[in-house]
Amino acid sequence: MRRALFALVPLIAVLFVSAREPAPAPSPADSTANSTVISPAARDRGTYTLAPDAEARWIPFDLTPGNQIRFTMQIDGRDVTAILDTGVSYSLLAKASPAVDTAKLVAGGSATAIGGSVALGWMPTRSVALGGLARTGGGVTVADLPAIATGSASAVDLLVGADMLAGHALDIDYAAKRFRLLRSGRLPFKGETAPLRVSTERSVYESAITLGGRRLAPIVVDTGDGSSITITTPGWQAANLTALRTTSAISFGLAGAAVSGLAIVPELRVGEMIAHDAEVRIEPAGGFSQAIGTAGRIGSGFLQNYRVLLDPGARRMILSRGPRADLPPPRSTSGLLIGIEKDRLKVLHVMRDGPAAATGWKDGDLICTIDGTPIRADYPTSPIAAWTADKPGRVVTLGLCDGTTRTLELTHFY
Repeated sequence: MRRALFALVPLIAVLFVSAREPAPAPSPADSTANSTVISPAARDRGTYTLAPDAEARWIPFDLTPGNQIRFTMQIDGRDVTAILDTGVSYSLLAKASPAVDTAKLVAGGSATAIGGSVALGWMPTRSVALGGLARTGGGVTVADLPAIATGSASAVDLLVGADMLAGHALDIDYAAKRFRLLRSGRLPFKGETAPLRVSTERSVYESAITLGGRRLAPIVVDTGDGSSITITTPGWQAANLTALRTTSAISFGLAGAAVSGLAIVPELRVGEMIAHDAEVRIEPAGGFSQAIGTAGRIGSGFLQNYRVLLDPGARRMILSRGPRADLPPPRSTSGLLIGIEKDRLKVLHVMRDGPAAATGWKDGDLICTIDGTPIRADYPTSPIAAWTADKPGRVVTLGLCDGTTRTLELTHFY
């Protein structure tokens, strides 16, 4: 049931921070930062130390409703909630986090993200602790980080990016919900190999995929992206898979939302590994991936089917098939992509050509009951959440928060 839930609350928090030239310093009226601007090249990167017993220091995590790896670490001795995000160039602290020291905050340039560009701040830190990895000095970028980024009712404090992670190997055991940092070159398990590097252009993890016989590269390996595989429109056209039925989906990033196409492809390759019936999202022409000069992304929605070793120092990614690797992906049969708002569900997107679109559903509709059962705090992990991708032919009675009810017959449509 949990596997299906990821498709049912499909917030795709694609968060990608790419350093640009510094933004103009804020005006004196801006109380969130002082007037100094520090360029990325001039920042103190800090000193990293990997403990001798790092391999034994597994970090437990849970998967957010948006499919990201959420855990606890420390900044300056304070516990913070964090997301493991290899698609972020520079680790990013939420402006609203209690860990932000406004007296130390300075302007820090801008970032490319889904929806456009966002302004960044920069805050120096004394220490960072992440499992067996410790950093003294350095700092973090600072920006608004809304709760919608994780598909949860509450926001996290930090996105842990490539700047903290890339000097070591990252072993993610999705089945056991734990990860650890190792010395580069270690090979703790056997699996299928794919290329991996940290790009000099974007400072994020990158690989390649083969789709429809066409190699697409570079592909960002983005553990902070809760979706499966995302490619550009030119990549989709080059793969010559346009005969497949498609629908639409929505993604949320730091700068807003973006709508993409969605299809299930019969086969794709990541290095030596072959995946069948993979979910692929197709960005519109000129979309985010094209804007940053990439062919797309591999997200946690795909990676969670494997045990994953990301070792850019050894230039390799290792994928070992987990118990769900060969299962077909969940497909929406309702045509509604929804988010959680405490005791209700909010329709974030009505999928193209789905049953909800045919029966007049609109973005922003609010659902308070499902077949008479109220939405409760444990909704993301409860059996009730399976309704959006349940068997075709089921008729679901949905109680809207205005007191009206609607019925929706589930169908296959892509």
